[in-house]
Amino acid sequence: MHPTLRTLLDRRELDLRLVGDQDALRAGALDAPVDWAHASDLADPTPFLDGSGLLLTTGRQFEGAEPGFADDYVARLVERGVVGLGFGTEVLRDGTPESLVAACRSRRLPLVEVPYPTPFIAIERAVAADVAAEAYARRTWALGAQRALALAALRPDGLSATLAELSRQLGAWVALVGAGGRIEREYPAGELDAAGIEVVRDGARELLRRGQRASVAVQVGPERVSLHTLGIGGALRGVLAVGGADRLDQAGRGVMTAVIAMAGLALEQHRHLDRATGLLRTALLHALLGGDADHPDAFARQMWGPLPAGPVHVAVASAPESVDALVEWLELQVDAREGALFFACDDDRVVLCLDPSDRSLVDEVSATFRVAIGVADPAPWHDLARGHDEARRAHARAAEARDPRVVRFDDIARQGVLASLAGTDAREIARASLDPIAAHDDAEGTALVATLRTWLERNGQFDAAARDLGVHRHTVRARVQHAERLLGRDLSTFHARADLWAALLATGAADASPGSGRAESPSVP
Repeated sequence: MHPTLRTLLDRRELDLRLVGDQDALRAGALDAPVDWAHASDLADPTPFLDGSGLLLTTGRQFEGAEPGFADDYVARLVERGVVGLGFGTEVLRDGTPESLVAACRSRRLPLVEVPYPTPFIAIERAVAADVAAEAYARRTWALGAQRALALAALRPDGLSATLAELSRQLGAWVALVGAGGRIEREYPAGELDAAGIEVVRDGARELLRRGQRASVAVQVGPERVSLHTLGIGGALRGVLAVGGADRLDQAGRGVMTAVIAMAGLALEQHRHLDRATGLLRTALLHALLGGDADHPDAFARQMWGPLPAGPVHVAVASAPESVDALVEWLELQVDAREGALFFACDDDRVVLCLDPSDRSLVDEVSATFRVAIGVADPAPWHDLARGHDEARRAHARAAEARDPRVVRFDDIARQGVLASLAGTDAREIARASLDPIAAHDDAEGTALVATLRTWLERNGQFDAAARDLGVHRHTVRARVQHAERLLGRDLSTFHARADLWAALLATGAADASPGSGRAESPSVP
């Protein structure tokens, strides 16, 4: 334990006595660390002192001193950072000078009386012994911590084990921010709230944006979190975040530095290994798409565990800018969902094959990495090519949306064959055919497009469409008639209605929710 004034006062062999009331001192004054104890009777010893120490004096400098000397003397000690003053009594005089007692009380500096039988060197030795003992204990701890970290690095998931061990050794929150700016590993999980996580992510993203090796500290609530880049300049692999940065001593910082080097090396090794593993995954995917499920499954069992039992959902996702971050995240999901997930990169897409009971995974991927995803209906392994084709079609629809989203093929199928027009050149033709009523809506504030969509969904029934729109049936009829005049078409025929519905599908207007019509009088469409 590092020595403090309190621990020195508690040592019976020193027989030290605090002068004055403890409550009158600064908060925590007796618990401040004492790094040294030194004796001096100089009128101004501060040029020869460092802070955080206990100054001992016999009071020779106070003999014949002018008024105000004691106050100036104590003020200089406090400014220098001295944590306490020990006065040796019965050497030159009995007791402690009242001027010194008053000055220490005014500056709230702890004043300790040292009785004549206690030599100053005994105090100096006690402080030095405690400081040396703590330094030895911290060095021993650092060696033990580094040994534990080295053993953790040898585990199957060495990086995760190492970060978890660092968190345990430091008693601090530790996280790895990937190259894409997302927190990929966190120990212990959930210790920081959403606001704190965002502060850490913003700081890490700024370091990654600069592209140079660096370290900074960010304030998260009452404590500081240190951020350290991993990898080489120009090719950073991530950022290590460690909470309680201001509490780490030299031994703690040494252990953290060792982990930074280990994590950087592990990530660099993973980069080359991930590239080879990715090629293997892609080769297995192509074999599976060719109808061969037995050989890929046997190989996958040796590498990652069994493939999902099948049938499986095939999902095709856009590859984000930081595809490495997505791949690393999916690798963790494969470990957590053994036998329920397989994935591979295929050109500029990421293909997932997952158990039908775990469909929520694609929603998590889309939300976390902000990518468009298409999901096929369940398909057996021998018919995976069909599932892959369905997923690609669904992905094409998802990629057209302004915001990344998940589109499932069964949703498209329910819209019928005409829904496929949305991905063809028919879109421009559809927009041109709908332009008269769309322009009228924009110019006049009407709802002709929405009314026609709901009316067609209700099989041309005016009463049902009116209920959905919240307007009178005569209003719906008037709007439809007005649309007929603008379009120059008779919407009472099946052909005209089918063509109009196809146009709505092609432009995406058929996907809007019903009930957006305007409540107007029948005479004002």
